[in-house]
Amino acid sequence: MLDVDLIKALGSEKRLRVLEWLRDPVANFPPQRDGDLVEDGVCAQLIAEKLGVSAPTCGEHLKLLSQAGLVRGTKVRQWVFYKRVEERIARAKEELAGDW
Repeated sequence: MLDVDLIKALGSEKRLRVLEWLRDPVANFPPQRDGDLVEDGVCAQLIAEKLGVSAPTCGEHLKLLSQAGLVRGTKVRQWVFYKRVEERIARAKEELAGDW
C-alpha cells in the first residue's frame, strides 16, 4: 500500500525540484558560510531563494518532504540544513514501481 505522506510529498513540482537539486547540492547551490553542502545539507534559506518562495512557504514544502522521510533537517546554529535520505528515496521508488 502506498504511503499517503509520500504521495503528498511528491505531489508538487516544487518539491520534486528540491529533491532533484539536493541530489547534487554543490552543483545547484552556492557555498554556505555555515555548514557543508554535502555533509550538513543545504540551508533552508538557500532553498527558498532558489525556489523563489518565502521562507514559510519553503518550510511547508520541506515539512512535507521530511514527513515522508525523503529529506532530513539538521540544525546548525540558527539555521536548518536539509539533505536527501537516499535509502528512503530508493524504497519510495520501489513502492511506486510496485503492483498496486
